[in-house]
Amino acid sequence: MAHYMVRFLLLALILMGLWLLMSGHYTVLVTSLGVVSVLFTAAMSARMGGTDDEGLPLHMVPRLPRYVLWLIKEIITANIATAKVILTNSHQGELFRVAVSQSTEAGIATYANSITLTPGTVTVDIDDDGFLVHALTSEFGDDVRSGVMDAKVTAVEGKGSAS
Repeated sequence: MAHYMVRFLLLALILMGLWLLMSGHYTVLVTSLGVVSVLFTAAMSARMGGTDDEGLPLHMVPRLPRYVLWLIKEIITANIATAKVILTNSHQGELFRVAVSQSTEAGIATYANSITLTPGTVTVDIDDDGFLVHALTSEFGDDVRSGVMDAKVTAVEGKGSAS
């Protein structure tokens, strides 16, 4: 029961912190409504089982900042490459399958979302065999097929090592 309460309070603190950062309004009424909203949301999430290890993957948090910095660099690089492809009209899209090495739903979702966040590639479908990915060019596809992002997400998940 204590574990359940700690996860509930941690989720409520995270949500409240995000709410305060994004709100910009700190009057008594608005802040109290924010507190009520956060507590209601955290309670509903806990009731639905959303504060378990999959819904609130706290085990990933210590390794996440390094991955996010790497992903931001990849997004910037891919933005530049995508702009070049668009400006030169040299796209030759391709669909391909890529296997995944993640073992948790949080890891799989992180990998699929990372592919989609990186310009030039989109995760189209997820099934037991892996992902169906669309790439704007074969070079973007090669980046996904290289397995670097897969290995880094697996490391964030705590199951492997990132290079």
